Amino acid sequence: MLDRDGYRPNVGIIIVNRQNQVFWGKRVREHSWQFPQGGIKQGESPEQAMYRELMEEVGLEPRQVQIIGRTRDWLKYDVPTHWVRREWRGTYKGQKQIWFLLRLTGHDSDVCLRRTSHPEFDAWRWNEYWAPLEAVIEFKRGVYEAALTELSRLIDGSPRRQLTQQAVQQHQQQQ
Repeated sequence: MLDRDGYRPNVGIIIVNRQNQVFWGKRVREHSWQFPQGGIKQGESPEQAMYRELMEEVGLEPRQVQIIGRTRDWLKYDVPTHWVRREWRGTYKGQKQIWFLLRLTGHDSDVCLRRTSHPEFDAWRWNEYWAPLEAVIEFKRGVYEAALTELSRLIDGSPRRQLTQQAVQQHQQQQ
């Protein structure tokens, strides 16, 4: 499902623990780490998609997290053409995401990466709030930084960070 501009509606999920560290998942059979994310299905609200993706990718149930907040608007990123399936080229530009900030109210042991038959992650860890940015694939980095920046104001005692000029420009170009 693409919008009229060629963006696939999607949710991104930032999970924090009691120390305001963020959940970071390692993609199956890859050396890349990311936050949980996934597409919004026809008829789903962003919140419904977030809970479905949370269960599918991290194995957490709604009762094990608390929604702290979400981004006000969609954050978009373009996918480089060489990453786009040949049959989608010319119509698919990238993803637009609503990002959710969740607090883990359960325990680390509640995380189960094998809740589905096709897991997204094969490892996970807690990172300091801003640490993941350097590891994020370049074309997603601006959206990650924009989401982390917007949502950081909702965490008591959270570290503050201003958007880099590059992230601001990238976000403004995509609007």
